[in-house]
Amino acid sequence: MKASILERDLQYVWHPCSQMKFYEDNPPLIVEKAYGSYLQLKDGRKIIDAISSWWCKSLGHGHPKIKQALFDQAERFEHVILADVTHDTIVDLSERLGNISPSLKKVFYASDGSSAVEIAMKMSLHSKQLGGENQRSKFMALGNGYHGETSLAMSVTDLGHFKDPYRAVLTPSYFIVDIPYVSGRFDPLWQDCAELWPAIERQLEPYADSLTAILIEPIVQGAGGMRIYSQDFLRRLRVWTRTHNIHLIADEMMTGLGRTGLPLACQHAGIEPDFLCLGKGLTAGWLPMAAVVTSNQIYDYFYHQDISKAFLHSHTHTGNALAASVALATLKVMDEENIYAKAQAMEGILLKLMQEVERQTAAISNIRCIGGIVAADLIDLNAREVYKQAIQKGALLRPLGNSIYWLPPLNTECEVLEELKDITSSAINQAKNTKSSGLIEVIC
Repeated sequence: MKASILERDLQYVWHPCSQMKFYEDNPPLIVEKAYGSYLQLKDGRKIIDAISSWWCKSLGHGHPKIKQALFDQAERFEHVILADVTHDTIVDLSERLGNISPSLKKVFYASDGSSAVEIAMKMSLHSKQLGGENQRSKFMALGNGYHGETSLAMSVTDLGHFKDPYRAVLTPSYFIVDIPYVSGRFDPLWQDCAELWPAIERQLEPYADSLTAILIEPIVQGAGGMRIYSQDFLRRLRVWTRTHNIHLIADEMMTGLGRTGLPLACQHAGIEPDFLCLGKGLTAGWLPMAAVVTSNQIYDYFYHQDISKAFLHSHTHTGNALAASVALATLKVMDEENIYAKAQAMEGILLKLMQEVERQTAAISNIRCIGGIVAADLIDLNAREVYKQAIQKGALLRPLGNSIYWLPPLNTECEVLEELKDITSSAINQAKNTKSSGLIEVIC
């Protein structure tokens, strides 16, 4: 007799970002299909995808226009090498991305977000060398930040459970601590962090002549707990980097393309980075694709007869035609369905609903919200138990440490959000009455 799916899974599949021992008593969900904001399990249950399947399903599951774009491209061709070759799909997408921010006109493609960050870091370092600034070889990032799990990207990540085992082979980096966190756009620090800026500047000054770039997750730090920080801090940091000829790399994997209510989270501060990294929502989670968008000025450093001055980074699937087709369709749907306006309207709804959870449970605090993101900290509760109870009641929540958050598809209907609120409250209250045992793991 053939073994069950779960038996075969545990025999062969090594799941990402998981302690596999946990699955012995808490097996993974078997998804049969997905549609809109829901996952349908093999046992018939419907589960709300409250985290947009790791933050990428910005338009939900199975959007018909994106599906059609994928089919149409597959009828033509699925992939061709992007070195020495081009095609209308990748040109059309590059033209769209090259107009998302005023001065960023050149687009370089990657297969995933971590690789895009790695590309931007390499471009920054290499361009400084080509410009005769060999002393600029250091990187800085924000404390509590996360940028991926390839070597350079992990070097500028400040979450120890991801990083600690590999420190011996990572590039030394520096981190800005005590950044001004806020609860949202109406927090006084959002508009003005002048009193805190001098302490930040004192951290920056020793590296003014040796940094090539500072990396940021603009406005919201995702894996660090969905923590929101002051747009005024970001604005002041951009002024400082420009003054000292240091690149700013914006990792907008999670925040880009509408998640915070604007096309780019950087726009909350009215700033433009030197390198813009996009992914996740770029293809609405249909296929792996990421992009680094930068300026003609950076591009020109590499434009030369000498091959050693070229940027020689490459991925086999760079500019994949299927991924490019769904990215184009995603951007078109974002416009046609007014997704940015929906994300802005969602902010007030999510905040109100999480405040209701607070009233109904008395077990969360520190609510913070922007656009299509809301988060709160659990008070003296096992986050894994809340996760387990939520699954049983019909919602996929994956806590970040002791924080729970909702990051649903941006086109999620209000009645689904109401259902999510009820499930979350019920799960928390049930967790309060359940004695937790066994393994507690960090989830992201």
